[in-house]
Amino acid sequence: MKESLGVRVSGPLARCAPGFVAVLVEVGYRPNAAAVQLRLLAHLSRWLEREGIDPGDVREPEIERFREEDLAPVRSLRIAGGLVPLLAYLRGLGVVPVADERALSNVELLLVRYREYLLRERGLTAGTARGYIDCVRPFVSSRAREDGELDLVGLMPQDVLAFVLADCQRRPRRSAKLMVTALRSLLRFLHVEGLIERPLAQVVRSVAFWRLQGLPRGLASDQVRALLEGCDSDTANGRRDLAILLLLVRLGMRRGEVARLRLEDIDWRAGELLVGGKGARVERLPLPSDVGESVAAYLRDGRPADPGTRAVFMRVRAPRAAMTPAGITQVVVSASKRAGLGEVTPHRLRHTAASELLRRGAPLVEIGQLLRHRTELTTTIYAKVDRDRLRELALPWPGGAA
Repeated sequence: MKESLGVRVSGPLARCAPGFVAVLVEVGYRPNAAAVQLRLLAHLSRWLEREGIDPGDVREPEIERFREEDLAPVRSLRIAGGLVPLLAYLRGLGVVPVADERALSNVELLLVRYREYLLRERGLTAGTARGYIDCVRPFVSSRAREDGELDLVGLMPQDVLAFVLADCQRRPRRSAKLMVTALRSLLRFLHVEGLIERPLAQVVRSVAFWRLQGLPRGLASDQVRALLEGCDSDTANGRRDLAILLLLVRLGMRRGEVARLRLEDIDWRAGELLVGGKGARVERLPLPSDVGESVAAYLRDGRPADPGTRAVFMRVRAPRAAMTPAGITQVVVSASKRAGLGEVTPHRLRHTAASELLRRGAPLVEIGQLLRHRTELTTTIYAKVDRDRLRELALPWPGGAA
């Protein structure tokens, strides 16, 4: 029996406790948070000993049993972030086997093959592939029989249409549009792989959706000021959030582009950023002085020293790692709530950057270049932002006031 951080660990995993603590400290866990993770190891070790299970035989069914039988009554451990760090450590040591495809259902096995097709054959990014898979998972699941096998050979056009009609009714239009696009892609994949006899992609009709029907919802100047002033520049967290917000609202960067930004992407001498955008494209953006100063302030006094990654923006809480696109969204949402603006998304700050340029007289071509739009049509939506000029072009309503 070994004790560390006030936690006693017995059973077959006791020998792993010291190394696990060292890893937790290395990735930035504070003592209390590390102790919670160590208690998970202690619970798992005692459960394995009690059930007579060798660590080498632990797979997904055993992990689910452990969650239900041992962790379910312990609320403090259930909300501590799950077993991901612990299982990653044990699998890295080879104590617990890496999850293999044999534990996956036929639905998930097919989706794994589809993901490889999207990445290798279609050239999609990992994030886009994940979005496609989330959209088509209900359709694939609907073809699973009681014995777990997939009924794809008997797939008929009416089956596809029935699913589309039912699924679109519960989705907003943008989500429905993505779903039918992903479903067409899946059906093409199934036909190419010989899993269905007929090409059924053309059966899926398009969702009625007019891209330029609305107005971009940018923030007003006073709202932007409140958003930025809500960041406490005296703290590392505040310096990081301010730099992120400025990149979004001044350069119109996407949340994924900010999350993927690396130290070598900043050319301080030229005052430029290398931005990896959609379709694996890499483009240069100017780095305004106020944005550069904010990023430099965070790098000098905010970013953890020697974090083990070249990513610019890091998580504040353990485990110490690069921020994800979801983390960038959380930064914006938290800042907007502090400023009393409700929930503002990163994409709305992208609209704000474009709208501000238009108000200052920038032509649409330059706005499209900054936002890195592939076609001019995408940028034309901002032509509707200047309502005063639109009023000059609008015809009087018949019977209205002169």
